[in-house]
Amino acid sequence: MSKELLNIKGLFVDVKEKEILHGVDLTVSRGETHVIMGPNGAGKSTLGNAIMGNPKYEIRSGHIIFDNEDITEEPTDKRAKKGLFISFQNPIEVPGITLSNFIRNALEEKTGERLRLWDFKKKLNAAMELLQMDPSYADRDLNVGFSGGEKKKAEILQLLMLKPDLAILDETDSGLDVDAVRTVSEGIDAYKKEVGGALLIITHSTGILNSLTVDKVHILAEGRIIKTGDASLIDDINANGFEHYLEQAGLKEQ
Repeated sequence: MSKELLNIKGLFVDVKEKEILHGVDLTVSRGETHVIMGPNGAGKSTLGNAIMGNPKYEIRSGHIIFDNEDITEEPTDKRAKKGLFISFQNPIEVPGITLSNFIRNALEEKTGERLRLWDFKKKLNAAMELLQMDPSYADRDLNVGFSGGEKKKAEILQLLMLKPDLAILDETDSGLDVDAVRTVSEGIDAYKKEVGGALLIITHSTGILNSLTVDKVHILAEGRIIKTGDASLIDDINANGFEHYLEQAGLKEQ
């Protein structure tokens, strides 16, 4: 089995006919945790959505290789079945389908097998307890009337239940208080320990990273990865910001 899980080669992506990503290269190996940081408007969320196959993000050139298969032209549902997952910065509300049924349907689509209701509910309740979620949320319509924090917990609940090979977490900690960040972090840590999956974490803050071992950090600016380093790069960014790296890349007047 190849150690390499995700390989992005020369990725150019347009949104509404405007080029946002300008030739991104990125490789993530199995089990690794990568962090994407950068200024607002750098293209971080665009990268996550392009990997997941959101049709609003048009891949103009380049390739996305996942588990040794070119998925550049594959639709989102097929990417999910192959083991890709994304949690959104602003999870949408889905009236008419409960959180429990949504997750159960997603699991059955992924595995191609019917799930025994008792076994499913047992695992769901255990995951909700870990995330300190009120069990009643399982029977509520997906994200409808959820607070911002509960929406983020519902995303991590899906992560724990679906057990993807690669999870893209887009600003999962955005808008959360300290306690909620800690709870969500525990859920992500549980996913890493149980599944050993790879993570691609898009974030502005670093509280969500405290319990994780970060393998690589990438600075994305103006649609390009301008710097890659180890976890120590996070401390430097927290202390000094992005300005120095923008200057090095010729993206800021010195």
